[in-house]
Amino acid sequence: MSYIDDVYTRVVEQNPAQPEFHQAVKEVLESIRPAVEKDEAKYRQLALLERLTTPDRQLLFRVPWVDDQGQVQVNNGYRIEFNNALGPYKGGLAASPYC
Repeated sequence: MSYIDDVYTRVVEQNPAQPEFHQAVKEVLESIRPAVEKDEAKYRQLALLERLTTPDRQLLFRVPWVDDQGQVQVNNGYRIEFNNALGPYKGGLAASPYC
């Protein structure tokens, strides 16, 4: 089995209920397959694909809200941050388009 296939299998095993994440990882890994297969041993030694597919931080928070019937609902929210090597993490919510 190739290094890319090993990494994809590990991602699926570690995140079993995340089909959208599996799809995104698979698309990225397939797009870089030609470069990785040219020097697979080097990529494997440096664990580059593991670092690419494992987030730096995962924040879990709860979001309570009241539905139309007046019942309080509680949902989980997540913020997954992968890499800050080029500066602060990007994305998230903003209260204003000018934030």
